[in-house]
Amino acid sequence: MLTDYKRLHRLVQSGAVFCAFDTETTGLFPKQDRIIELGAVKFNKTGVLDTFNTLVNPEIPLPPVCQQVSHITDDMVRDAPKIASVLLDFLRFSEGCILVAHNALFDIKFTDEELKRCGLLTLTNQAIDTLNLSRWAYPANGHWKLQILAAQFDIKVKAAHRACDDARVCMEVFLRCIRDTMDKQKPVLAEDSLF
Repeated sequence: MLTDYKRLHRLVQSGAVFCAFDTETTGLFPKQDRIIELGAVKFNKTGVLDTFNTLVNPEIPLPPVCQQVSHITDDMVRDAPKIASVLLDFLRFSEGCILVAHNALFDIKFTDEELKRCGLLTLTNQAIDTLNLSRWAYPANGHWKLQILAAQFDIKVKAAHRACDDARVCMEVFLRCIRDTMDKQKPVLAEDSLF
């Protein structure tokens, strides 16, 4: 996890490629619950480079609470790809990127558990948690949920609790946090290393 938030502007300006991502799941527990949607937005200082979005067939019935939150139904995931192929596609999509997620450990732990179940290696990307970043950037807020931050910054939410839109909103919150903390950001010096 990258936590030196004073150097994020430098990292962006260096040309680093980021991948904001989000998962929708059948529940809150990575060892027993499953990913049902994975969405991501790849971006750098020039803007959005690509997007990734797919429903996932979890091979178990979706709990009612999961359907209420995400509006994803059993019918929607029935013919969706299974997690193994989705993960391979996501690993290719995010290769070499710095991952960005809101409450990042949740999405990373779910992804890692699914990777382990498929016999694959867990994520090795560096990551930035926009929940902790926003707490650092806006300590007086009191609330740092993604949808609250989106409303605060007039970021249009098209489909809350759907993975690709939440990933896009996360990207916008990440960039806004950096912009709003320029007075705290360390200046870019040619001889400095980033991290």
